Amino acid sequence: MEHPISVVICARDEAANLANNLPGVLVQQYNTTHEVVLVNDNSEDETKYLLEEFKKSFKNLNPVLLSQEAKMINGKKFPLSIGIKSAKNETLLLTDADCVPASEHWMRLMQDGYDEGIEIVLGYGAYKKKPGLINKLIRFETFQTALQYFSYALAGMPYMGVGRNLSYKKEVFIRNKGFSSINQMPSGDDDLFINQVANKHNTAIVIDKDAHTLSEPKTSLHDWMSQKYRHYTTSKYYKLSHATLLAFYAISQFLVYPILIAAIVLTKEYILLGSLWGARMLIQGTILRSTMKKLNELDLWPWFILFDFWSIFYYLFTLPSVWKAPQKNWN
Repeated sequence: MEHPISVVICARDEAANLANNLPGVLVQQYNTTHEVVLVNDNSEDETKYLLEEFKKSFKNLNPVLLSQEAKMINGKKFPLSIGIKSAKNETLLLTDADCVPASEHWMRLMQDGYDEGIEIVLGYGAYKKKPGLINKLIRFETFQTALQYFSYALAGMPYMGVGRNLSYKKEVFIRNKGFSSINQMPSGDDDLFINQVANKHNTAIVIDKDAHTLSEPKTSLHDWMSQKYRHYTTSKYYKLSHATLLAFYAISQFLVYPILIAAIVLTKEYILLGSLWGARMLIQGTILRSTMKKLNELDLWPWFILFDFWSIFYYLFTLPSVWKAPQKNWN
């Protein structure tokens, strides 16, 4: 059964992205009442005029213009809060201006995740497939993050979602006083908020490939790592149980190869150690192949051993974010 739904998108100087991606949101096949709330957050480009043109063809587009900044509220939370409060429907579906739905059934499939007692639906925000190793690294890390938060949700410990593809009830937002407890953080409107309000009873996942959103990936390693730094500066504020489990996973990933190399040098047990490493790769490869197929990322599977080794350097690069102060901007 379809219910009325409001898609909420915030944009600041995103005219080019909106021209490319907004039509994919506006032409969704959804028979019940729905709207697209587009918050134009102090844009200085052609966003206002672009939305006026879209409004002529799509009556379900609801542009909301912000012409001033919110004091003492960092990041995206103020424009997103305004968008949510402006939404006419109880079911909210969030995405970003640089995202496009993978199909015309995105809205319906994400809405299908709701059942009795469900207030939050976590989706997959994928990156577009491009040539080159950097694209594969970005997509593998995105896949691995999704594998974690989907798995935790299925295990009854939901801890985050991604704003590129996330749905929750307006009542959840109101009941928890919006983002008031995390307003001082520039990020966290998706992962920290979900970390606070999600539980094993009210959260579901949707992984159908037609329910994904697709974003343009960064094209340089530097830009991507800067983006990841911003995420990790907020992840340290997760609930202690979640932060501890995620830290243990990262530590285990980081130590595998140093311990393996040390064991080879010290014990000379080449056959035993090779067998243990091979067994680990077999189990890991089997799991990754199955989950990559479900999330439409199967082309990454031949690279998983390289990515497994790369994780050492990845965690070294992102370690400073543990103590790094959060950035002030969201765009």
